[in-house]
Amino acid sequence: MLNELAQELNKTLEGTTAGALLSDLGTRLYFPKGIIAQSGEAKKSASFANGTIGMCMGDDGNPVTLPSINESVPSMTTRELVAYAPTAGIPELREIWKEKMIAKNPNLKGKSISLPVVVPGLSAGISYLADLFLDETKGLLAADPSWDNYTLIANARRNASFKQFAMFKDGKFNIPGLEEAMRKEAESGSVRVILNFPQNPSGYSPTSDERKQLVEIIKKMAEEGKKVMVWCDDAYFGLNYEDNIEAQSLFAYLADLHENVLAAKIDGPTKEEFAWGFRVGFITFGCKGMTDDQYNALVTKLNSAIRSSVSCSSTPSQNLLLKAFKNPTSEAKKLEYRNMLCERYKIVRKFCNENTCSTLTPLPFNSGYFMSFNMPNGKSNELRQKLLAEKGIGVISIDANTLRVAFSSIPQSKLLEVYKAIYEVAETVK
Repeated sequence: MLNELAQELNKTLEGTTAGALLSDLGTRLYFPKGIIAQSGEAKKSASFANGTIGMCMGDDGNPVTLPSINESVPSMTTRELVAYAPTAGIPELREIWKEKMIAKNPNLKGKSISLPVVVPGLSAGISYLADLFLDETKGLLAADPSWDNYTLIANARRNASFKQFAMFKDGKFNIPGLEEAMRKEAESGSVRVILNFPQNPSGYSPTSDERKQLVEIIKKMAEEGKKVMVWCDDAYFGLNYEDNIEAQSLFAYLADLHENVLAAKIDGPTKEEFAWGFRVGFITFGCKGMTDDQYNALVTKLNSAIRSSVSCSSTPSQNLLLKAFKNPTSEAKKLEYRNMLCERYKIVRKFCNENTCSTLTPLPFNSGYFMSFNMPNGKSNELRQKLLAEKGIGVISIDANTLRVAFSSIPQSKLLEVYKAIYEVAETVK
C-alpha cells in the first residue's frame, strides 16, 4: 500500500509526462512530515525557542563550533559553517544558480522550469534521477563510449538496462545512430536518454547544426506520442574551444519543447566554478505545460530521495559558493582558468592534427577536460599499463578500445612530451 503522501504527489503528477515516467521507487517516494518538515515550520514561527533540530546551539542562538574549525575559515559564521542546510539546499543559492543558468542560457528566459535543487555532487544527482525514473522495466540509453559511473548507477544500483549507441561514425557525431537507438527504446512507449556535453570521455560537444537535429528528433518522437526524458549532464558546461559549438545547454531547447518531453539538467560548480571537492550540484526540471504545483510535487519526490540518503548537502560548501558568486574578482579568475584550458586544448589539437599512429586514432574532440583515442586492437589497458610502467604517465582505459587523456590536469610544459610518449609506446602495442 502506497503511503498517503506518495499518493497525493502521484495524483498531482497524474497526466504529466513526469508522472508517466516515474520508476517503481519514484512512485513510492514522498517527503515525510516529520523532523525536517516540522523543523522548517518552527524555523519560521518558533520566535521564543526552537527545540526541533538536532544541533547544539549556544546561548546566542547560533550553533556551537570548535575554535580550530572557525580559525580555518574566519570569514564564515558558525551558522554558515556547521548548521544543517535545508534538504533542497540553501534557498539563496538555488535562486542565484537559476539566475546564472538563465544568463548562460538565454533561450530559457521566460520559460517555466523548476527551482534548482541542491544535490551532493553531480554523481549523486544522476543517482537520484535513476531512483526516480529507472527500474527493471525502465532503462537508460547513453553514448558509447561514456563515463563508467553511468552503468554503475543505472545497472548495478537500479537493476535497469543500460544500452548504448555508437557516439561517432565516420569521424562525426552519430546522430542517425542516436535516433535509431532512441526509437528502439521508445517501442515500449517511453525512452530515457542521458546526453553529456562536453562529453566524458571524448571531449566532444555538438555543433549548432547538430543541436538543431537532436532537438528535431526528440520533438518528432514526442509528437508521435512517445514519452521522452532527456538527462542533460552539463558537468563541463561552458568549456568550449571552437566557434561552431552550440553555446547553450540542450536543456534550454528542451525545457518547453513538448508536453511529452521531460528534461532534467544536472549541473553545478564542480567544473564551472573549479570547486571539485565541494560536492555540490543541482537538478532542474523542465516540461511544457507543467504547473507550479506539479513541479513542486516532482521536486518533493526528489527531496525524498535526498532526505532518505544523505539528508542534505554540505552547508559550508554551499556558503563558500555563495561568497564566491558575490565576489567581484571571481569571473575574471574563471576566465583566466578557462583560457588556460583552451591553450592546452590547442596544443593537443595541433599535435593530433600533425601526427599519426598505426594503433590509435583520436576521437572527435572540441571541448571539456578530456580527449580520447580509439584503439581498434582492443589493447587500451595494455597501453595504459606500459605508459605507467615505462614513462610514468597516467591515463585511463575507459574500455578495451578507448584510452582517455585528461589534458586538463597536465601542465602545459609537459603536454607535448606526454603525447609523444603515448604515440611512441602505442606503436609497440600491436
